[in-house]
Amino acid sequence: MTTEDIRTYDVVVIGAGPVGENVADRTAAAGLSTVIVESELVGGECSYWACEPSKALLRPGLLRAEASRVPGLNPAVAGPLDTAAVLAHRDRMSAHWDDGDQVRWLDSAGIELLRGHGRLAGPRRVDVSTPDGHTVLLRARHAVAVCTGSRAALPDDLPGLDELRPWTSREATAAESVPGRLLVVGAGVVATEMATAWRSLGSEVAVVARGGGLLPRMEPFAGELVADELRKAGVDLRFGVGIRHAERVDGPGSDIRAVLSDGTELLADALLFATGRAPRTRDIGLDTVGLAPGAWLTTDDSLTVTAVTGDWLYAVGDVNHRALFTHQGKYQARVAGAVIAARAQGTPLDTGRWGAHVATADTTAVPQVVFTEPEVAAVGLTTAEAERTGRRVDVVDYELGGLAGAHQYLPGYRGTARVLVDPERRVVLGATFAGPGVAELLHSATVAITTEAPIDRLWHAVPAFPTISEVWLRILETYRG
Repeated sequence: MTTEDIRTYDVVVIGAGPVGENVADRTAAAGLSTVIVESELVGGECSYWACEPSKALLRPGLLRAEASRVPGLNPAVAGPLDTAAVLAHRDRMSAHWDDGDQVRWLDSAGIELLRGHGRLAGPRRVDVSTPDGHTVLLRARHAVAVCTGSRAALPDDLPGLDELRPWTSREATAAESVPGRLLVVGAGVVATEMATAWRSLGSEVAVVARGGGLLPRMEPFAGELVADELRKAGVDLRFGVGIRHAERVDGPGSDIRAVLSDGTELLADALLFATGRAPRTRDIGLDTVGLAPGAWLTTDDSLTVTAVTGDWLYAVGDVNHRALFTHQGKYQARVAGAVIAARAQGTPLDTGRWGAHVATADTTAVPQVVFTEPEVAAVGLTTAEAERTGRRVDVVDYELGGLAGAHQYLPGYRGTARVLVDPERRVVLGATFAGPGVAELLHSATVAITTEAPIDRLWHAVPAFPTISEVWLRILETYRG
């Protein structure tokens, strides 16, 4: 390796998805020289294979479902979707898988981009294998941030998986045509959203899941409402079963025949596994700093990797397994960037519960929206989590269909709200909403939890009439008696 192949920066970021971009943005803004390493597209999973394309696929069908129930609009919107137009919209929202705009943004922010595969090569060192076959050694004066994210987990106990050419979330959001028959394995967010999207575009969809219902990590009523709507749309839901065996009937490109654990068979043109995530850490040199390759990276609340000495290695976003959401990873990135800058400048860290240098929200107020019919939005504790952790909570439920604003939004509105209250401190600990349009209720719940606003103070936060947000008033009336 020649001296020209060795470069030194204050900060090296591995991974240029939304999380890595935000870490680099914060450190560069603090005056630290920063380089970001990326082997795929700048902008990462969310921009090209997850958040953006999936919501682009979902929105037309969800809007049609709501509009078809509004008086005066029914005949105009009841017909099939224009598939070509929906897929073209998805392509635009994914920037046609071209990261030119993202690269230009990095340049404008003073962040250097190095294309290639980055691997740790010891403390504060990163080897980068570039597309032209060269190796560049990066030295970091202050920090290396691993922001490599996660990948879809595929089963390791299903023979012949490669021959099936199964879909993961990437193929499900980037498909160029509608599969005639889609078999979805899983019951979580990806499974329910992709079942919703492709069914709305005309695919015959079946969902199989080992558990007893959809969205198992959320309040049970949420999964039940989504399951009801999927069944109404013609989706075949099968719970308590898995895939025992799957094969191509007549070789490559032919039908997929799946034998379920109950002995029944299903035929499909595409098979989507939506059964969880795994860290992208298998080939990033973790062994050179004493860590196990392929493992999640455990951090403290400052996003510093706890198993490595010296406060120089950070794991931010999905890769640390704290909260696998883009928005939460970007929040962590803001915290990590501030921590790196403070340590580089010799400034004491603010590590109080809601201090500037701790990711407290990861364990207290993680918001999530599932863009199904109906929408599901949740933040903070669920009743199951409260029971499991021994937290005493008061549970307050309210049927959203009782609100004037809900009837204005959609005649025959069905939905449920649940808020968990700490009976001693009288603050909100969790909230779940399931119903059309409830995504926009979520931030108010997140603010209530993070600010620890007392119930008596929330009484003075007056919701406008007639809106669905009036549910807060009804919940407070119910709780106060």
